[in-house]
Amino acid sequence: MKNNLRERKISVHTIVFSYTFLILFTLVTLFPIIWMSYSSFKSMGEIMMHPLSLPKDFTLDNYKKCIEFGNMDYAFLNSVIYSTVSTLLVVLLSIQAGFALTKFPYKSRKVYSALFTVGLLITVNSVITPLFIMETNTGLYNTYLGVILPYVAFGLPMAVLIASSYIRGIPDALIEAAIIDGATYQQIFWKIILIVSTPVIATISVLTFLGNWNEFLMVFTLTSGENMRSLPVTINSFAGRLNQDYGLQFAALVIGTIPMFIFYLVAHNAFIEGFGEGALKE
Repeated sequence: MKNNLRERKISVHTIVFSYTFLILFTLVTLFPIIWMSYSSFKSMGEIMMHPLSLPKDFTLDNYKKCIEFGNMDYAFLNSVIYSTVSTLLVVLLSIQAGFALTKFPYKSRKVYSALFTVGLLITVNSVITPLFIMETNTGLYNTYLGVILPYVAFGLPMAVLIASSYIRGIPDALIEAAIIDGATYQQIFWKIILIVSTPVIATISVLTFLGNWNEFLMVFTLTSGENMRSLPVTINSFAGRLNQDYGLQFAALVIGTIPMFIFYLVAHNAFIEGFGEGALKE
């Protein structure tokens, strides 16, 4: 009886500590976002005088200035184009590669798998200079294609790894039955693999889209015109040495953050399901 009581006390203390820690962690994580959001409706003077207080004189001037003088409309559209197109290409190519690397019977597939794994070791910083020179010489500099192609190249290694681990768990009997019925590999991919892989497609989509939406260095280096800049690069322009309008910066950050929250809230269930099923299949 005494041991049972001690175990219950320990478990109660553990639960209380765990919940307390999680609540504190949540508050610490959410407070900067909440503070940034309501501070975007304050004037520069009010932010300097009362940095933590709620806005007394509610204003939308910061958002108007962002859109009118900061080219946020162009930046938002560019970010949507860069992130959406590159995500679609990464998803399609990674599922195709995962299918070929796990279900096609050829000897060199381990070599190709290793090459994709090596791609994880290549960082943007290590290749940004030769990439800039190459795009300048080929006419891809300051174009949509010049940004989307590197996004796809850097997104594929991790996406192929995730897709391969999931597709490997799809029963071979399903594919063999389709072949016996006369289906080609193209038909098997579009009508079976792509449909069965919906959870992992959602996982790859979330990881790729959010990563590209927040990407800064490649767009900053591979584009020059203001009409080609993405949101992170445009937001960075509000934080110059001579520009200390924090209200304007907060408004720009809110505009750049809201789409990420919406996208994740819409897709987070499928994202978690994809990781869960991929782990079970392993």
